[in-house]
Amino acid sequence: MSLLELTAFELGKKIQAGEATVREAVRECLEQADRMEPELNSYVTLDAEGAYAQADAIQKKIEEGSLTGPLAGVPVAVKDNLCIKGGVTTCASKILTGFRPAYTAEAVQRLMDAGMVVLGKTNMDEFAMGSTTETSYYGPTRNPHNAAHVPGGSSGGSCAAVAAGECFGALGSDTGGSIRQPSSYCGVVGLKPTYGTVSRYGLVAYGSSLDQIGPVTKNVSDCAAFLEVIAGHDPKDSTSMQRADYDFSSALTDDVKGLKIGIPRDYIGEGLDPEVRDAVLAAANVLAERGASVEEFDLGLVKYAVPAYYTIASAEASSNLERFDGVKYGYRASEYEGLHNMYKKTRSEGFGAEVKRRIMLGSFVLSSGYYDAYYLKALRTKALIKQEFDRAFETYDLILGPASPTTAPKLGESLSDPLKMYLSDIYTISVNLAGLPGMSVPVSRDSQGLPIGMQLIGSAFEEKKMIRAAYTYECVTAGQYEGIALSAAQAAGVGAAAGKEAD
Repeated sequence: MSLLELTAFELGKKIQAGEATVREAVRECLEQADRMEPELNSYVTLDAEGAYAQADAIQKKIEEGSLTGPLAGVPVAVKDNLCIKGGVTTCASKILTGFRPAYTAEAVQRLMDAGMVVLGKTNMDEFAMGSTTETSYYGPTRNPHNAAHVPGGSSGGSCAAVAAGECFGALGSDTGGSIRQPSSYCGVVGLKPTYGTVSRYGLVAYGSSLDQIGPVTKNVSDCAAFLEVIAGHDPKDSTSMQRADYDFSSALTDDVKGLKIGIPRDYIGEGLDPEVRDAVLAAANVLAERGASVEEFDLGLVKYAVPAYYTIASAEASSNLERFDGVKYGYRASEYEGLHNMYKKTRSEGFGAEVKRRIMLGSFVLSSGYYDAYYLKALRTKALIKQEFDRAFETYDLILGPASPTTAPKLGESLSDPLKMYLSDIYTISVNLAGLPGMSVPVSRDSQGLPIGMQLIGSAFEEKKMIRAAYTYECVTAGQYEGIALSAAQAAGVGAAAGKEAD
């Protein structure tokens, strides 16, 4: 049996028991990446030499008894907008070519402190701006279930790497669904925590009031274990919150009796693919059969979420990306006349089309004469959306719906129509606007064999209820949905077949 067929939790147990070594686990992941990367392009950088050095150091600590955590020795990947001291961090953009941070992101440091091996940095939409991982300067990532399709975005590289067995778990960032939507497309579990639960220190910001780091894993148990590692108060992040309870694994109970789950009618109405609707409602029925109370209800203001989100996110992006000017770090234009011309040419050459589009939109809504008409109105809408969710959670413990209106589209379909790409996040962005936790869990496949994900949304700091419902569903349906975690042979087979279709 290949180690790649194990979950992160199972691998950690084997390493602690001496039945496998950290070096063996790293080698299998790197060999799988060698097989898959020419087609998938999940990684921007892979550091084999550094990974083996980490593996040997961690193995020594495990044998000495100083590293006893459940995930010690597990190989993982990190989205390329999370800094690692001395390592290249590009945000999949030309403008950060050669940038090596002087510090490590807090969430990544917590992985390292827990004894996990960081294999490399995963591909993403440039500066996390996109929903398909096609806006990357380093080329698009492909879906491991069918290489003719996208993996979703912006954390598409992390989700594809986990689905293809190139790592046992990964970190992504979620500004408007960037963990949950690609997790749905790739058939893995992805969780966006309550805003402030995971430190944003060392995350290259897109929308500061919306960004949150979260885990991508093969199953719900791994997701809870990863969240326990990365969550916690950080004085280096002014938005970090001190929580009383970080024991997320205690929610891994096969029991949803008494839980009240609401399904917004707007989430299962017009615009939703019938196959996705049927799969999500079937998953809701599974939870109902286990004792949960499930009913439909009206969640207002959903139609205003997309314009409010893109107004706020673009405004914050235009401010956050102002620092990339060719002076301090990264790419600088080779030919220019004077300082202002250098700024102009560097940013024109260094940023991709989608990033430029959002910078221009953000600058416009913040400009004199339009600030009140657009930006302030979007902020008021954000507050009203939060109030709608608060009202819903007075009645329901969880909200259930699809993670995306369709399964993964084909490469090139969304880029030709930016509005279509923006609407793929219609079910996820409200969660970020309200600062709530959200989770995508694989529930089925469509007629093309592409994964379908169910989204669970909780009230603030109620990740445990989401994990409890997701774990119950996973226990009931174990074995019915194949392909959540691909073995080496399966992944290679899927890749080869998909490559033929793509050709």
